[in-house]
Amino acid sequence: MTNQADLQPLFEPAGVVVAGASSHPGKFGFAVLHNIITCGYQGRLFATNRNGGNLLGIDCLTSVAEVPAGQADLVYVCVPAAAVAQVLRDAASVGIRAAFIASSGFGEGHDAEGATHAAELSMLADELDMVIAGPNGQGLVSTPVSLCAQFVGPFPPAGGVSIVSQSGNLASGVMNYATASGVGVARAISAGNATCLGVDDYIGWLANDPATTAIVAYIEGVADARRFYETVKAATALKPVVVVKGGTSDDGARAAASHTGSMATNDRIFDGMLRQAGVWRSPDIGAAFGAAAALAVHQPMKGPNVAFLTTAGGWGVLTADAMAGSPMQLMELPQDLMASLDEILPPRWSKGNPIDVAGGETRDTIPNALHLLAAHPAVDAVLMLGMGIQSNTAALMRRGQFADLEDIDRICSFHERQDRRYGEAIVEASEASKTPILAATELALSNPENPGPATLRQHGHPCYTSPADAVAAFSALFQRGRYLDQLGS
Repeated sequence: MTNQADLQPLFEPAGVVVAGASSHPGKFGFAVLHNIITCGYQGRLFATNRNGGNLLGIDCLTSVAEVPAGQADLVYVCVPAAAVAQVLRDAASVGIRAAFIASSGFGEGHDAEGATHAAELSMLADELDMVIAGPNGQGLVSTPVSLCAQFVGPFPPAGGVSIVSQSGNLASGVMNYATASGVGVARAISAGNATCLGVDDYIGWLANDPATTAIVAYIEGVADARRFYETVKAATALKPVVVVKGGTSDDGARAAASHTGSMATNDRIFDGMLRQAGVWRSPDIGAAFGAAAALAVHQPMKGPNVAFLTTAGGWGVLTADAMAGSPMQLMELPQDLMASLDEILPPRWSKGNPIDVAGGETRDTIPNALHLLAAHPAVDAVLMLGMGIQSNTAALMRRGQFADLEDIDRICSFHERQDRRYGEAIVEASEASKTPILAATELALSNPENPGPATLRQHGHPCYTSPADAVAAFSALFQRGRYLDQLGS
C-alpha cells in the first residue's frame, strides 16, 4: 500500500481556525463557526475576518498569520478560490498542519482558471507538508472530540460508523440515518473534489482509527484505480467497508462530472475490484447505512443459518421470501434446539423456522427464546419480528376516551414494559453470545418512540424498518465473515 497520510490533525485538532468567518447567518463562514461552538468542541478556536470584530463571542483576527504559533492544527477555509493559497501559506507559517477547503472554483466546472487553482493546491500540499481536504466540500465531523466543522447539520450521536463521501449532501444523509437509528458516527467527511486527498486516503486512515468500527463511502470516481484497490484491500483486512457508487448510468456519469469533476469508471470493472477487495457494495445510501450499522455493532456471521423469532406470522412468511434471494438460509432447527424451544414456548408454536409463538407468549417467553437461540452453536444469527405490536395497541388505548380506567393503564404499562424487555434482551443476548440479533419492524419508522425500537436506539443497536432491509444487513455480515475466513486461510 502507498504511504498513508496522517489525518490526525484533521480529525483530532487541538485548535481550529475558521478562515472567512462571517456575521451573516446565511454564509458558510457563520454556519461553520456556529456549529463548532454549538456542538461542544473544547479545543482552542479562532476566527478570521477582514474587518475583525466579534462573532459569536470570538474576537476575530484579520489574518490566519495572526494565530499564535502552535495553537491550532486545522484551518477551515471559506474564502474565495483566489484567496485560498495565501490562507494556506499563512496557516503553515503558524504551524497548522491540516486544512479543509469549503470554497468552490477548483475545476469542478471544467474551466481553465479553476484547473489552475486546483494544480496550485496540489503543489501547496507538498510544499507546505499539509493535508488538504476538499475543495468544494461541506465539512467534517469528529465525535470523539465533539467537532462539527461543517456548514450544515446534523451532528450525529457518537458511535463507530465513519463516513467518507464525494457528496456533502450524501454524507449528511448517512448522518441523518445514524441520528434516527441511534447507531452513531465516529468521523464523517465530505471529500469534495478530492484534489489532494482521495476517498482511499480517508479509508486507509480510518481503517487504523480506534474510534471507527465500520466505514461507509460514497464514490463518484477514482483518479488512480490501482492505488484505490490496494488501499481499500488493506483496509478491509482491518475494518468492514461499505461502498455506494454514483454515476453508474450515462446520465449519472454526466451528473458526477458536473458535481465534483469526477470521471466515471467502468461499473463492471469497479464492481469486480470491490469484490476482490472485500468491500460490501450497496445500491443506495439507506442500504449502505443499514449494512454499516450491522457491521459496526455485531460480529461477522460464521455461517448462513438464520432463525426467525416472530410474534406475527405474516412477517415471517415475507421474510422467508426475502431470504430466498440472498445467501442466507432459513435454517432447519436441530432436534435438541426444537426440544429446548418446546419447553419454553406455548404449545401451539409453529414447530419450525420461522419460530412463530402464535400469540401465546407469556412474560418471559421472548427473552428466554432469544437467549436460547443466540447461544445455540448451529445458529449464526437471529431475526426478531413483531416487536412493538402490543405497545402500538397501548398507544391507541392511551389516546382513547377510556384511558383513565385503571385496568387500561395497567395492561398498557405491561405491554410497554414487555417491548422494552424485548429490546433489552436482543442487546443482552447478542452481546453475551456474540451472535448477531437484528430486529425488523415498521414501527421504527412509523412510531420511533415505541418502546421496542426506542430501546434498541438507546443502546445504539439498529432496528430495521422492513425484513428485506434486515436480510440485506445479514448478507453483509455473512460476506464479512466469509472474507475474513479467506484472509485467514
